[in-house]
Amino acid sequence: MNFFNAFKKRKILFLNIFLFLYIILNLLTGERGLMAYFEKSELEKKLIKTKVKLTEEIQIFDNKNSLLSTNLNFDFVDILIRDKLKLGKKEEIIIKIND
Repeated sequence: MNFFNAFKKRKILFLNIFLFLYIILNLLTGERGLMAYFEKSELEKKLIKTKVKLTEEIQIFDNKNSLLSTNLNFDFVDILIRDKLKLGKKEEIIIKIND
């Protein structure tokens, strides 16, 4: 009974304490809280690094595709044949003999 009488007298104080705690907990935790902000900022940094890496790979593939377009680059084709078909090694010495 004593608790209820104290509660009736200090309703505003308890309400203010409850609201203050509620606001603090929501600011620090939750989906849009401070901790979530730091987690999302770390995720954003990782995604930016991944995006830069993928754009560099796309540029490399575009360059290789341009070498294999209608104006064929025979040096690049020779490199591909040697790498994929293993017809030659990188350290080889080619000597042409005229018969």
